[in-house]
Amino acid sequence: MPSSRRCADPGPAAAGADAAARAEAAARDSLTVVDNRTGLRYELPIVSGTVPTADLRRIRTGPDDFGLMAYDPGLANTAAVRSSITYVDGERGVLRYRGYPIEELAERANYLETAYLVIFGELPGAAELAQWSDAIKRHSMVHTNIQRLIETFRYDAHPMSVFISAVASLATLYPDSRDVADPANRRLQVERMVAKAGTIAAFTYRHNQGWPINYPDDGLDYIGNFLRMMFRMTEVDYAPHPALVRALNVLFLLHADHEQNCSTTVMRAIGSSRADPYSALAGAAAALYGPLHGAANEAVLRMLEGIGRPENVAGFVERVKRGECRLMGFGHRVYKNYDPRCRIIKRIAGEVFEATGTTPLLDVALELERIALDDEYFISRRLYPNVDFYSGLIYRAMRLPASMFTVLFAVPRTCGWVAHWLEMLTDEEQRLVRPRQIYEGAELRHCLPGE
Repeated sequence: MPSSRRCADPGPAAAGADAAARAEAAARDSLTVVDNRTGLRYELPIVSGTVPTADLRRIRTGPDDFGLMAYDPGLANTAAVRSSITYVDGERGVLRYRGYPIEELAERANYLETAYLVIFGELPGAAELAQWSDAIKRHSMVHTNIQRLIETFRYDAHPMSVFISAVASLATLYPDSRDVADPANRRLQVERMVAKAGTIAAFTYRHNQGWPINYPDDGLDYIGNFLRMMFRMTEVDYAPHPALVRALNVLFLLHADHEQNCSTTVMRAIGSSRADPYSALAGAAAALYGPLHGAANEAVLRMLEGIGRPENVAGFVERVKRGECRLMGFGHRVYKNYDPRCRIIKRIAGEVFEATGTTPLLDVALELERIALDDEYFISRRLYPNVDFYSGLIYRAMRLPASMFTVLFAVPRTCGWVAHWLEMLTDEEQRLVRPRQIYEGAELRHCLPGE
């Protein structure tokens, strides 16, 4: 039955007042720029705390002038996307997935639940979680071609190189993945990517160790199955230690996404060309491979091994302050406070060491953290431990080589990469990524005869 309430006509006077109010608000949310070259004045809109750089093109010296561009090496102060996936406040040490504090998720959710949240926007209900878990189990097996590809690499090939190659090769097995415009097809590829990343990582580890492959086991949950594929030897019924399941769930959850970092930007950039998602995923993993990004926890462990003993820490810190070596695992491009993930990992590390036995490097790490957090040199530079500082110690306690650490970063980050890939494909504002450049090369030159 239609409502009997009707909206009163505000009349021309009220409408005019509303328009004036909107104009006044728009004027406040703007930036006034005076071009001293021409004396012209420009009003640039401020939208969500940003100035749309396309509006800079209006600022020009004449009809032949291209217009101003923004120059931002490393994109340190450029917002290139709108995203509703992950919120980071580096000043306050805040990290949230889809609005949920990372601390609450680490306490109450597991990795698969978190992956679903990151990708689809909501924590799954019981039926949704069952369907999601079944899909991941169903797609966890990889084609024998992928297994044979992994086995062609030398036993000492870096696992990240193998992982990247295997992920990229998935595109040859699933040519349907190029149909990125079909929502149902995108969902299928997402399930495949999340499921197969763990299997490829485990196969790579087994190959590096010279051990036979362990195939997925549908009788275990995601983390239990991953541990089984990695570590089962001759046991008929492999039962992962509950502390390791808990720790890996938390580690994977903490690494699920982290806003517009280097590898996520690569995922979006490749995806903007409408390439298949496996090629984009391999590109993102390649970006993660770098020591300034995902390989940092490997560098942390090698640093701790180089220090050797707690009594050597003070001398090492003095060498860092003199610029003779680098302190790995401290500081972050975003966080200017204690990385919230580090607090959680440090707590989980104790549970792991109770199950596996401690490592002498833990004492080195604790002494290094104690000295650094009490030293004005590091305090003034706001250098606090980050997520990489303790994660490597946990992986070492699990008897994993340092070369595997970045792979164990790539596996959980897959869900974040595909979440951003999906968001990019459905964002009408997004276009093929194509930054501008400032050309500083030679002017017009001509080839002369005899040259």
